[in-house]
Amino acid sequence: MNVERKKNTEIKSLAMRLVLVLLLAACVAVWSAGKVYAVRLKDISNFSGVRNNELVGYGLVVGLAGTGDGTSSKFTMTSMANMLDKMGVQVSAADLKPKNVASVMVSAKMPVSTKPGSPLDVTVSSLGDAKSLMGGVLLVTPLKGLDGRVYAVAQGALTIGGFAISGEAATAQKNIPTVGRIPNGAVVERGVPFKFNNQGSMTLNMTVRDFNTTMQVVNRINASMGGEFARAKDIATVELAIPDRFRGNMVPLMASLENLDISPDGKAKVVVDEKTGTVVLGQDVRLTKVAVAHGNLQVVIAESEEVSQPGPFSEGTTVVTPQTELAVKEQNNRLMLMEGATLQELVDGLNSIGAAPRDLISIIRALKVAGSLHAEVEVI
Repeated sequence: MNVERKKNTEIKSLAMRLVLVLLLAACVAVWSAGKVYAVRLKDISNFSGVRNNELVGYGLVVGLAGTGDGTSSKFTMTSMANMLDKMGVQVSAADLKPKNVASVMVSAKMPVSTKPGSPLDVTVSSLGDAKSLMGGVLLVTPLKGLDGRVYAVAQGALTIGGFAISGEAATAQKNIPTVGRIPNGAVVERGVPFKFNNQGSMTLNMTVRDFNTTMQVVNRINASMGGEFARAKDIATVELAIPDRFRGNMVPLMASLENLDISPDGKAKVVVDEKTGTVVLGQDVRLTKVAVAHGNLQVVIAESEEVSQPGPFSEGTTVVTPQTELAVKEQNNRLMLMEGATLQELVDGLNSIGAAPRDLISIIRALKVAGSLHAEVEVI
């Protein structure tokens, strides 16, 4: 009896452990399912007043080892003459040989919160026919905004992520040597006259254009703030009224809102890049029952000539007879029945007929015309 009781106890203990394991697995699965598709609000939206301002300027890079602009770049010689003239050196543009100098465009992004004295990274791009900017130094270059005012000044040595070398019969190049960067190469001289904390309301511009996602954002914000402060203006715009307790101190509010979890939704979409043969299927792509047969017809034509040579001392002439060899090869693919309730089933169905990426483009277009593919097809 004791042995039997002990055996029953062990069975019950084992069953309880199994139940606990199954419950734990189910909880993990539910938790994982809720987290897989959740993203932070700041990853799918932009807040008004938090943006970059584009700056651009024209300058000269000097110190190049003979890889600068040639004499055909007239603007480079004119720029050199004007620069030297401002420094008190009188020189004619026709006498300049700009092999060690290159005209460049300098660009930078200045955040709206940047204050005078802050550094900025700048990108330097060749404007003329320079071969490489390696080893060059950018001279003082004012960077202007769209309003024509100078907001920053750039200068410094370039860092290049590539090289180009050439000889009499061969050349070698890695990456693009005519574009370089200068980390902290610009200093802000004028800030943007905008005060973030003085806003009475804020606009959220959603990068996901979907009504369901926008309403999720509205509901999550209102639940977090404890009131009806957010409302949707359209499919991708949310207007937020700033509570009185955050007026003049909006940073804590933004810090709490930007980390809200949102599950973005959107139309089912198939993206096709014909240039590379890339096909991307979205998560919600569905395919109703359809039969597909796909095959290629290949025709090979080979032309040759057969020469007929007459015997010696005969009065015959050499005759050339054209010969044509024709071969036809056609793939005999069977008709396949496909029905994809999920993305994996759709992919398995397309793979079952042996479709290559280029073939998938034709199949997807045909499925869309047939009305069996329930997704938006976008060709890029």
